Amino acid sequence: MKSVAITGLHRGENPQPGAAVAAALRRRFPALRIVGLSYDPFESGLYCPDGSRPDAAYLMPYPSVGPMALAERLDEIQEREKIGFVIPCLDSEIANFIAIRRRLKKRHGIECVLPTRKAFDARNKDNLHALCKRLDVVTPRTQAANSSEALAACAETIGYPVYVKGRFYEAHLVNSKQDLCAAFDEIAGVWGGPVLVQEPIVGEEYDVVGLGDGEGGIIGSCSIRKMLRTSAGKGFAGIVIADPALDELVERIVEALRWRGPFELEFIKAPHGRHVLLEMNPRFPAWVDFPSQIGCNLPERLLGDFFGAEPTPLGDCSPGQMFIRHSIDVVTDIGDLAQMVITGERGGLRVGGKPELEVIK
Repeated sequence: MKSVAITGLHRGENPQPGAAVAAALRRRFPALRIVGLSYDPFESGLYCPDGSRPDAAYLMPYPSVGPMALAERLDEIQEREKIGFVIPCLDSEIANFIAIRRRLKKRHGIECVLPTRKAFDARNKDNLHALCKRLDVVTPRTQAANSSEALAACAETIGYPVYVKGRFYEAHLVNSKQDLCAAFDEIAGVWGGPVLVQEPIVGEEYDVVGLGDGEGGIIGSCSIRKMLRTSAGKGFAGIVIADPALDELVERIVEALRWRGPFELEFIKAPHGRHVLLEMNPRFPAWVDFPSQIGCNLPERLLGDFFGAEPTPLGDCSPGQMFIRHSIDVVTDIGDLAQMVITGERGGLRVGGKPELEVIK
């Protein structure tokens, strides 16, 4: 059996999806070899002593370097691995993987289930308003700019307070031009431009994870209402809900985009109001292992055809089922971290004196 490579392995306060994807896959394929593609030796998922830990891990160039650096690094890795499938789990890297998808298939036979570039661009934060207007989906007023002065002018048309948001991650609620300029500098310095300004919507938050078939249909999905959130707005607890109106919106969006692969749709709903679409993310969310434990294993279904395994039926998640995230202390040896930080490669975790994870730069 070929290996599956997964990115996004951090499991801190703002967890990335990769570890949850790995855990969901191992529920169906316990002997699956998982290769971690890591951007940081401190990604905690590299050290977790559970089913989400990769069997081998490789340090990668940052997504901002561009698609060719990613392709060349994967060329090097494939000389040592037999990767047959890649599941990218971070917003900032999806465009790079779309750009090299054909190259990966032609050179190495590596599969990667992704949307078309047209569909990917249509749901970008700076294009989302136009998409929603065409589909009669409510979304907050949003404008984009490449300078703080231009963004401040946009904010004046919306009215304070507003959210200042990065094109991939991060959002700050600001109440003045001074705060807006500071938030712009912080976000643009990390994620580049454009930076967005968006009207705030007050209400309960909803999240939908799903898998599109590329023909306008949905293979499976799970909808939750967020019950707890972190300071960064990430769901720390959620409960499955049944909402036909929400389901219809999701179907409308996925059908229009003919979306292929994983997706996450984030909504907010004021009392007695309509669902408002905040954003559409082109990957699984960090809570994707939750539905895999209650009969809807979407990562497993993503790989079903690739492995030639009999697809496990995707059941409807029962309303009332819920998850609560919790933090644990991961124990490892300082030698493992030091070796990776200093040399860029590590022979393995010292579990009972025996290395178990190989990390190579």
